[in-house]
Amino acid sequence: MLCRYCNEPLPQHLYLDGIHDECLIKEGIDAGTLEPEQQERYHLLSQASHIRLTTTMSFANHEIEEELDVITAECVFGMNVFRDFFAGLTDFFGGRSKASQKVLRDARKACLDELRIEAVEIGADGVVGIDLDYSEISGKGKGMLFLVASGTAVRFKK
Repeated sequence: MLCRYCNEPLPQHLYLDGIHDECLIKEGIDAGTLEPEQQERYHLLSQASHIRLTTTMSFANHEIEEELDVITAECVFGMNVFRDFFAGLTDFFGGRSKASQKVLRDARKACLDELRIEAVEIGADGVVGIDLDYSEISGKGKGMLFLVASGTAVRFKK
């Protein structure tokens, strides 16, 4: 499925929305033309664009005033049969699986976006100590990728 604005392929988790989150933001889409769920996500993503993320426990040039809460974001992605098949061939013959790498990249980006949204909803300016945990469950010809991002939401001194 392709994005209705940029005509690039969509990751599976955006099939129902029909548009990349980046396209919503970059193109300045009129939120009134979106479905209610998309309007809410567009609003949250635009508010969350300033949220800083790091795997370390501090930010350069920012002093942490308050640690607000531990926050998490969970994403589940289906790896379709063709990707699984070609990834299997790559495993057998060696080399890198571009299809699997794309799924991992999309999952990481989606999960970090969700973490930003969680942070903005509790009034944070950033998230420190981010940890990404990946796991896969497969069986009966289907594979699912689970990704959990967690970190501590913080507020900066003004």
